[in-house]
Amino acid sequence: MTGNTEHHDISSDNNDNGIGDDGLSGRHRRSKSVQRRRVLIGGGTVALAGGLAIAGIASADPVTSTESDTTAAADSSASTSATSVCTLTAEVTEGPYSLDGALVREDIREDKEGVEVQYTFTVVDTANDCAPLADALVEIWHADALGEYSGFVGKNHHTEDDDGTFLRGGVVTDSDGQAKITSIWPGHYVSRAVHVHLRVHTDVTLTDDSYTGGTLVHTGQLFFDPDINETVQASSPYSDNTGKETALADDTIYDDGGASSGLLTLTALGSGVSDGYKATLTMGVDTSS
Repeated sequence: MTGNTEHHDISSDNNDNGIGDDGLSGRHRRSKSVQRRRVLIGGGTVALAGGLAIAGIASADPVTSTESDTTAAADSSASTSATSVCTLTAEVTEGPYSLDGALVREDIREDKEGVEVQYTFTVVDTANDCAPLADALVEIWHADALGEYSGFVGKNHHTEDDDGTFLRGGVVTDSDGQAKITSIWPGHYVSRAVHVHLRVHTDVTLTDDSYTGGTLVHTGQLFFDPDINETVQASSPYSDNTGKETALADDTIYDDGGASSGLLTLTALGSGVSDGYKATLTMGVDTSS
């Protein structure tokens, strides 16, 4: 696995200088012509504003139910959302902590402790009437509870060797366009709100535990409800991370667009934070671009 060698500095707040986690100044989303694209399907009669409102409401609502109450409903919603509102998910910078050659695996935690998150992504193709996109590799990576990425471990309470693989990996979508990955809730670090990086590749060739080739069709980031995140970050082992945390409202990447900007829909897996969460998102990608 290869990548750049830039490390984030946990001892200074880059955000005060307008620095994002891609190491450059300003709000580093893709160009507005890419980042603001939104495609709605449904006979052409659904208004853009209304479509975005529908897409955002589900992710913005507080979690009030448990996994046993809502699993079936969430799965049904994910599989049918493409037929109601189809929104092209915002593309943003992949940031400085990407590595090539992600491991293909459903559980990316390795030995990392934290609040379990069960991700279910439904990928639809806006270039094909938002049909489910099968055989696409959905790859994610994010910081651990102490705010550091594998392959770039620094001084933030870390003492172990850095093998460059924890909390990184991907899964190929099934015939319904779904990919399920198990990880932990990310920790925070200076200058960014808690987030997950994501890429979607088509036409990859699978190896024993990774992939080669393919076409990158989407680069994005995922975000979490700020109230739930506050509770998570106050729990162990996240509470050992004493670095300054950036609020979602102050993040340099998230543009307050709800689900269309990567805000996850969260469902509690039990009665307490330690039981974990299910996180779902339907992503519209454009395979023709």
